[in-house]
Amino acid sequence: MPELDFRAPRLFVDAALSPGERVPLERNQSNYLGNVLRLSAGESILVFNGRDGEWQAQIIGRKRPDSLEILIRSRPQDRLPDIAYVFAPLKHARLDYMVQKAVEMGASKLQPVLTRFTQVSRVNGERMRANVIEAAEQCGILSLADVAEPMPLDRFLSQRQPERLLVFCDEAAETTSPLQALQNGLTAAGGIDILIGPEGGFAEEERALLLRQPRTLRLSLGPRILRADTAGVAALALVQAALGDWASPG
Repeated sequence: MPELDFRAPRLFVDAALSPGERVPLERNQSNYLGNVLRLSAGESILVFNGRDGEWQAQIIGRKRPDSLEILIRSRPQDRLPDIAYVFAPLKHARLDYMVQKAVEMGASKLQPVLTRFTQVSRVNGERMRANVIEAAEQCGILSLADVAEPMPLDRFLSQRQPERLLVFCDEAAETTSPLQALQNGLTAAGGIDILIGPEGGFAEEERALLLRQPRTLRLSLGPRILRADTAGVAALALVQAALGDWASPG
């Protein structure tokens, strides 16, 4: 794991980053630096844009921070593992939690899917994106997960690439060691889709459709029923440990 500066504030900026570049601050960013963190002109923070790595930057402004001067790069850009977190949407606070944890666990894409028993049919993409950025800022993450538009489960399955491994987390599956199941000769060179269903579980016709998909692993997450947001964290941890960048750092 690269050495991280956990004390310096980090800020996402949607601008190109290179030495000497002047990046204007948005109003909420200026307020955060000046009024929340009590930082002023001349002080330094870390910035990233998801493309150019992490950079040291100096705050510019007289009465309040209004821009940043980019100084030197502190870390090169990295790449997230090709893991898509596919999930039935949850209600506000639990969805916020789930998005943040998926980002922390290294998911590179967040794909909401609508199932028969999904209780939430509308998803606030801007709010999801804000949670992605916040989690990345707080946890030293340089690459931002993509946030996809919601789609019905059957459409997602018809459009996904067949070479990708589909890890289908099913509370009705036989309880066996999930880690052993993931390590049992599977490969993930084409990418991984981790699917977590709604609180009510999958309908039988959805389960049958899933089991007909190529390269599908029906996975039990243990002897206890987990809430959907907890199941997501558990599944991401297992996949990362067996097939992701926990298994082969760097």
